[in-house]
Amino acid sequence: MEPLRGDETTVGETTVVARGCRLDDAPVRAVLETDARPRFFWAAGTESIAARGSAATVTADGQSRFEDLRTALEALFEGCTVPDSLPSVARPRAFGGFAFHNGTHEGDDSPWNGFPSAAFFLPEIQVTTRDDDAWLTTVATGPEAETEAETRLDEWRDRLVADSESEPGIPPGISHRERTPTQDGWREQVAAAISSVDRGDLQKVVLAQSLSATLDAELSVPDVMARLSRTYPDCYRFMLSPDAGGTFFGATPERLVSVRGRTVRTEALAGSTGRGDTPAEDEWLAAELLDSEKDRHEHKLVADAIRDQLEPFASTVRIGDRTIRRLATVQHLRTSITAELDDDEHVLSLVEALHPTPAVGGLPPDAALRTIRETEAFDRGWYAAPIGWVDAAGNGTFAVGIRSAVATEREATLFAGAGIVADSDPDREWDEVQLKYRPILDELE
Repeated sequence: MEPLRGDETTVGETTVVARGCRLDDAPVRAVLETDARPRFFWAAGTESIAARGSAATVTADGQSRFEDLRTALEALFEGCTVPDSLPSVARPRAFGGFAFHNGTHEGDDSPWNGFPSAAFFLPEIQVTTRDDDAWLTTVATGPEAETEAETRLDEWRDRLVADSESEPGIPPGISHRERTPTQDGWREQVAAAISSVDRGDLQKVVLAQSLSATLDAELSVPDVMARLSRTYPDCYRFMLSPDAGGTFFGATPERLVSVRGRTVRTEALAGSTGRGDTPAEDEWLAAELLDSEKDRHEHKLVADAIRDQLEPFASTVRIGDRTIRRLATVQHLRTSITAELDDDEHVLSLVEALHPTPAVGGLPPDAALRTIRETEAFDRGWYAAPIGWVDAAGNGTFAVGIRSAVATEREATLFAGAGIVADSDPDREWDEVQLKYRPILDELE
């Protein structure tokens, strides 16, 4: 099926049929290790999803990209025939995400070639596991949709039964790396940002760096995802290969938003330190982080902004206690936030309201985004932007695409950032960014 833009209402006139069956096992590599594109992988908590092939694709750009995609996806799902016997875990979902900025700045050498400003696809093949439950879902479109969906179901059920999950290989190794900016350039950027804060133009801005790596061997992103799932089981692990170009992947600790019915869950994640070599040192670093005036201030800016962004939609917003979120290489300040909506809202409405949070953008939002565009010498692409899934009911979950990279077979570009406030120290912020590279860098070196 030809890709459809978000403002094309004809998407709802297409016949869409879904079929599904339970599986004894769900080897995701059989789904991901294929030439078919697009491909998507998602894992969070006890649920993981692998999807490939597009039954329908929706793209959008411009100021109305969130609304256009929401309208098109609602029309697409409205025309989708799903058996009543298919449980919610196995029902079709659309997978995709957005660029950080409205529109991308692709060039001949951009790692983001092939990534639209916003895109979602309804996969032909979707394998979902939750706890001990595994399901295969197939989708087809057009006049022969029912027959094609049934045929795909039979073929892939046999293929998945015959396949088995293999062990991931070793990292490819890195022969060359290049940072943008250099450490001296970073000091200048941070100093300029602090001056803007001192003048009152900004409260906070998140500046990012990129790290370009030339690999010694061909990269297997499914291998990387398998290794990340072992090291970061509590993070959102994601992988997206669009119709053309590289693959965007990562293991992010930050959820942008989850919507189920009228319940919204999100979080503030800002303020960072390293991990200790011993449990005692770990606790000391955590205590220092909790007591840090700079980090508490940065964290409060994020939590307050998220509350303000949710309040127009919600009857209640509940802010949890500030805690420590420990990952393999870094610790963060974290505050859980839960809201109950006044009315039914599509998850993409909440995504639009919350992106970008001050944890990846800054405050005030417009001034921070302008500063990011003027300062950073690379295109963020989909880095630090919403990535996730949507279902027919308008429920869904989106993570913030940090601790991430975009890669081809022998090249990878990693991204990481730090929040700059009045009393930020450029060298300490540089060290923090290097820590945030580690989740992906460890899987490449």
